Amino acid sequence: MNGFIPRPGAPHTGGWRATLALRLERRGLRTVLASRSHSGPLNVQKPLYPEPDPAICHLTLLHPPGGLAGGDRLALDLALEAGSHAVVTTPGATKWYKSSPDYPARQDVRITLGRGARLDWLPLENIHFDHSEACLSLDLRMGEGATAIGCDAALLGRQASGETWRAGSLRALTRLRDAAGRLLWTERQVLQADAALRQAPQGLGGLPAYGTLWAVAPACDSALAQAWAPTLADRPAAPTQALHAGITSPVPGLLLVRAVADNIEPIRLLFNDLWLRLRPLVHGVPGRPLRLWAT
Repeated sequence: MNGFIPRPGAPHTGGWRATLALRLERRGLRTVLASRSHSGPLNVQKPLYPEPDPAICHLTLLHPPGGLAGGDRLALDLALEAGSHAVVTTPGATKWYKSSPDYPARQDVRITLGRGARLDWLPLENIHFDHSEACLSLDLRMGEGATAIGCDAALLGRQASGETWRAGSLRALTRLRDAAGRLLWTERQVLQADAALRQAPQGLGGLPAYGTLWAVAPACDSALAQAWAPTLADRPAAPTQALHAGITSPVPGLLLVRAVADNIEPIRLLFNDLWLRLRPLVHGVPGRPLRLWAT
């Protein structure tokens, strides 16, 4: 995932290069943004504290272009020091525009959690335009006693415009590591627009929207997955919408929820509901809806 080198002779697209490094630390009862550095069109809004607990700092990532075109590269390095708690989200979906296979757009996220740190990683979905070439990576390292909840969702094609994802590719790598650097879970996704997996019942089943929610904490075990499985199977969707979801705990301390749908909205609602339910179990704090998503 770190070696997408253009072929010799391919035209240079002159894409954006943007980086953002954030470090949060606990000062008394409060989590503060201790340092921030950035280059290019990637930044963060002023830290907010919409919850009663000042230890929970809310950050909104900003990418003014609103999407990634061919050759664009975004890199985020997020560090939460011991005892800090951050809720990180985006104000809207990330759009992946038409690009060349020689110069895909890419986004790399590296997150490090210190001892006892807590993270809610809640970016809105990725929308992959027709003929888009996207490369994404997420590398999360947990500190001793740290907990985390996160999600990733994608919509293939601009559904609102009646567009389907007929050509292009999507490559994604996710790695969750424990305090010793050992892999808790890793997943490499390589999806071509014409792949049979998109129609296969063991794949996307012909549906254009899919996502994964993950949680890392001692409470995330097979007993919890078994207890919650019936609620996912019986979850109602609008009459015109298809939603299929499942839950598992592949290793102790890790919970995974998979979902596919014919629209991104039911997945967004499902993940938001599960996040609110998981927060008391994972972080020991109440579940509170994000004010940003209600505006």
